[in-house]
Amino acid sequence: MQIDIDFEVYKQLTNLRETEDDTYNEVIRRLLKLPASEIAPRIGEVDIPGLPAVGNALKGEASGVWFSNIFFPNGTVFRATYKGKAYSAHIRNSEWIDQLGQVKTSPSDAAGAISGTNVNGWRFWFFKRPHDEDWARMDTLRR
Repeated sequence: MQIDIDFEVYKQLTNLRETEDDTYNEVIRRLLKLPASEIAPRIGEVDIPGLPAVGNALKGEASGVWFSNIFFPNGTVFRATYKGKAYSAHIRNSEWIDQLGQVKTSPSDAAGAISGTNVNGWRFWFFKRPHDEDWARMDTLRR
């Protein structure tokens, strides 16, 4: 069986996953207040205005940011080198935070703040999500 959903629903379901192993079926079961399946442990409860209580959905890696339809969970780190100097950033509280603690709106916004010019942030930054073993350039996710 296949159920068609639009992208906004998919994004919200992804944000409500408690862990990377949490299935969309389990997210929907929680929203419908059905018992969890035998394989899905529940983690704490948090109230989200406008939605039923769901398990720990806005804490830890279950939340993060979307850039160009690609999700980066909290705890994702970024690095770049520009003119011989190393720069870093990370995703915390669903925001891109640069090494000075300033919030940026996109990878290109962050790269432009460093270079002083218009820069393709997807080619500028390397990333490592919490469960990634190696660093990769952001533009590899768009191929």
